[in-house]
Amino acid sequence: MATTEKGVIRKDAWFLDSGCSNHMCGDKGMFAELKADTQHFVKCGNNSRMKVVGTGSVRLKFNGTTFLISDVYYVPELQKNLLSIGQLQEKGLAILIQNGTCNIYHSTKGLIAHTTMSTNRMFILFNERSTLGECLHTSSDLTYLWHQRYGHLHYKGLKTLQQRHMVRGLPQLEASNITYTNCFTGKQHRIPIPKASEWRASKVLELIHADICGPIQPISNSGKRYFLSFIDYYSRKIWVYLLSEKSEALDFFKSYKKLVEKEVEASIKCL
Repeated sequence: MATTEKGVIRKDAWFLDSGCSNHMCGDKGMFAELKADTQHFVKCGNNSRMKVVGTGSVRLKFNGTTFLISDVYYVPELQKNLLSIGQLQEKGLAILIQNGTCNIYHSTKGLIAHTTMSTNRMFILFNERSTLGECLHTSSDLTYLWHQRYGHLHYKGLKTLQQRHMVRGLPQLEASNITYTNCFTGKQHRIPIPKASEWRASKVLELIHADICGPIQPISNSGKRYFLSFIDYYSRKIWVYLLSEKSEALDFFKSYKKLVEKEVEASIKCL
């Protein structure tokens, strides 16, 4: 009923790659947070290019501890997940490859990940999936973990809970260095829209508002599909012209300009 082929790589496999300039993942569902990035490309070994459409963070669990891997490229065409050894080293991790094993060390936590060389001389880390019985995630940062458990409560609020003994069993917490972009986004407020304009025109033709609307269905009997409107901000007088094509707008504006400037003996200051 079911077979497992030798050499088939699971989707939760991450390849340690010293030739990879950046962490990369092709599975959008693995990202804890993802933001659309300015589209750029990564170059492969055969000189082909793959499009990068976003950057985000992925939570990976090794040896029972969950780590937040930041600055991961989302590359939909990528079939394998890649961990850049260079990028891990920039985060202060030490990678030791010796005697067919690869160990990753943290400066304070010690050994955090271990893997042996596969038959095709690759070092692969497998993301440990959570079991059905787990109701809380684990994290390598204790403060960040409780920050999530309390609905992204800020550090000062967590300290208040701990110092006033408002929560039984809450450990001593230190300030976390993890920045969670969703917190900043959720706490931003919008500047109120002004209810009155800060400036008003003091005479006719000082400011003209123009707009084109269309194409309109069905078209008129004479084949008109657009209308072009001009509104004088001071007098609120409106002129409307019917157009067959958008390209006619400039000619109608020239006619309108000649008409109104001759009528009031003044020039249009701003359109």
